Amino acid sequence: MTTLDGKVALVTGASRGIGAAVARRLAAEGVKLGLASRSGDDLGIADAVAQPCDVRDAAQVEAIVSATVDAFGRLDIVVPNAGVGAYGPFLELAPAFLEEMIDVNVKGTLYAVRAALPHLLESGEGDIVTLASEAGRRGLPLEAVYCSSKFAQVGFTRALDHELRERGIRCTNVCPGGVATDFALEPGRGRTQEVLAGMMTADDVADVVVYVLTRPRSFRILETAFRPMTEASWG
Repeated sequence: MTTLDGKVALVTGASRGIGAAVARRLAAEGVKLGLASRSGDDLGIADAVAQPCDVRDAAQVEAIVSATVDAFGRLDIVVPNAGVGAYGPFLELAPAFLEEMIDVNVKGTLYAVRAALPHLLESGEGDIVTLASEAGRRGLPLEAVYCSSKFAQVGFTRALDHELRERGIRCTNVCPGGVATDFALEPGRGRTQEVLAGMMTADDVADVVVYVLTRPRSFRILETAFRPMTEASWG
């Protein structure tokens, strides 16, 4: 097991849900944090730099990366987590939702990694942990564009593994199934609060992220896929 104490991480979409759970869990492990979110919430974490950041804007992403490195002198981990979803028949999906999912889920991931990567390479032992989804592993009904965005994240991170392994950077896709956050109740899914009872928690996902990051650096985990016991397997 590798200690995370003293490491520095950037988490996007950090103000709530999985992002907030990951940030708090990393802080408990002694990680110093750059927290990117639209609200700029620092979650009450002492060793954190937080500022408003729309991940669709590369300049804003670069700014939070710079602020994090300025504060803590390095960057070892990036967790692209910011994401949005919209659901329903493809032809009925408003163009604005299509644009938002591609911009936030795909471009936001690309911008975060692009801004962070020079610093990860400088550290020599960096980690990219992309919060993707089971929807990035299988096509699902009424989720065509969301799945497309998540497939893009998975493919991007897997491709980076080929580029970066020999340079000391580990690249992992974390692909959870149903998680009990507001995200699970997005319009178009036809769900009510009752469905959350059988899902995993954001803390469950954060535990998986920490597990990935604390493995010995002699090996890497390319992908983790996990679902609640109440959720059927697909495909």
